[in-house]
Amino acid sequence: MADVVVEQGRLARSAGTRKRASLHHALKRKSTVAFLMTLPLILLIALLVLYPAFYSVHLATLNKSMQKFVGFGNFTFLFKRETFWMVVRQSCLFAITAVVFKALIGFIVAHFVHNIPAKGQRKWRGMLLVPWVIPPAMSTLAWLWLFDPSYSAFNYTLSYFGIGPIPWLGEAGWARFSVILVNVWYGAPFFMIMYLAALKSVPEQLYEAAAIDGANWFQRIWYVTLPMMRNIIAITTLFSLIVTFANFDIVRILTSGGPLDQTHIFATWAFRVGIESSDIPLGASVSLFMVPILAIAAIFILRDINKRGNEA
Repeated sequence: MADVVVEQGRLARSAGTRKRASLHHALKRKSTVAFLMTLPLILLIALLVLYPAFYSVHLATLNKSMQKFVGFGNFTFLFKRETFWMVVRQSCLFAITAVVFKALIGFIVAHFVHNIPAKGQRKWRGMLLVPWVIPPAMSTLAWLWLFDPSYSAFNYTLSYFGIGPIPWLGEAGWARFSVILVNVWYGAPFFMIMYLAALKSVPEQLYEAAAIDGANWFQRIWYVTLPMMRNIIAITTLFSLIVTFANFDIVRILTSGGPLDQTHIFATWAFRVGIESSDIPLGASVSLFMVPILAIAAIFILRDINKRGNEA
């Protein structure tokens, strides 16, 4: 009897080993097939993203004629220019201010749409997504007409209240305000649709439990909504920060960096230096300076996400 029990145990262990081996083989085969199916996309990304990135690094180490290796000479030259540090400050101010307002407005509008009855939500989502769907160059041209010093619709309206005219694009402070306003108008719907999707995934039972505990509206948002949406808020903020830092068309169309370079950001100044001034290596150096700034932001945001994930 004991021999039978031992033999049955041995057979069970052997069957379990074969099952694990076959499962491992199947998973390995599936992962190989998945890799082969995604290989064309990986190669396309390498061609369209990685190659230009490494080529930009190569260009940044050349002189103006692109015939001599100068190492970090272009970066050293930039660090000595006051205009470069002004562009760094303006880029950070532009990106951080725009992202903060886009996140705040997107969160408020997402709550507004979320509380609308289901029948009306589709109509509101469609209308509120219009700014994000329109090509930014086209919508920025419309804003340019609104800001025009001669026949500005804004100044015409403000004149009825005895205000103005305001030099929307002619004075540095107002010009910065104008480009940030247009960027917020364009990007806030993206935050809205992402936050709306996150809100719909928050269980209603949590709100009901908070209401039973006596939590008011603000406390429900602070202790229930925000903790449940932290990951999507972080990812959306990081994505928007990258896109905003690399923004080109809004500033280029509205101000072209003026007045007196007071609204230049990395992308527009890199275009001014690299293309208009025919110094492509120096322009590449300007654009590459975005990398460490965005890398620091990404490390802090993603580290926070990983920390919360480990705690969960």
